[in-house]
Amino acid sequence: MGATLLGIDVFTTEAFRGNPAAVCLPDSDLDESRMQAIAAEMNLSETAFVVERDGSSGGDDGFGRADGFGLRWFTPTQEVLLCGHATIASARAVWETGRLGNDAPAHFHTRWKGELIATRLGDAIAVDFPSAPAEAVDTPAGLADVLGATPVAVGSNDLHHVVEVADEATVRALHIDPEMLARVDVEAIAVTAASDDPAFDFVSRYFAPRHGIVEDPVTGSAHTGLGPWWADRLGKTELVGHQVSARGGVVRMTIGPEAGRITIAGDAVTIWRGELTA
Repeated sequence: MGATLLGIDVFTTEAFRGNPAAVCLPDSDLDESRMQAIAAEMNLSETAFVVERDGSSGGDDGFGRADGFGLRWFTPTQEVLLCGHATIASARAVWETGRLGNDAPAHFHTRWKGELIATRLGDAIAVDFPSAPAEAVDTPAGLADVLGATPVAVGSNDLHHVVEVADEATVRALHIDPEMLARVDVEAIAVTAASDDPAFDFVSRYFAPRHGIVEDPVTGSAHTGLGPWWADRLGKTELVGHQVSARGGVVRMTIGPEAGRITIAGDAVTIWRGELTA
């Protein structure tokens, strides 16, 4: 079965920066083994699979059964609960390929996070996500050794641990051994500190070796937890995060006004387009 594929860099206005995602747009459903094989072939932190829905078909394949688009996300090794940058990439893909009018909201139906709605925000793309505040927890055994630093505070949600450290220099200097981190009782870690640059509220880096991702360049889903974390500390509802990986990227967040929701916004640049022939 053929399918259109796009490569899109997200949370950046420059090509080859931000976080790359592949978006696969098959004409009909693919089974999970095929989606996983395609994601492994793409070998990016996430490949999104987007299938148009008209609400008329039955069954339960995990895509949802409403008008709009079914959306799932796969790393090279497994399906994930949520991916922010690949959702933004998916919105750009359905607009760019004419599957949806340029000014129409994109409604995505997901297995675990319900409906996600993407809209244009000037030149950027904004997505309404469920927020994921991290509850304070004790520092997991072995985590400080992996970081080479003592955390200021640690929180946990259903996606990852938020690990606050003393300053931006500590975040930038991290050299994480993925094998050591994989032995710590965490799914993934978003390491963060207040920003030294007044243009940003905080900085972060994200590591998820259990998901086949040593370091993710810019992680939208992490900011569903980082946004509430820093909103509480700074007393703000609008924040700007800078993920200081090698590629780097900027994530804009708005808390609420609906309880339990956060808007994640970022720019996106299409890098390549192709066709799956196998």
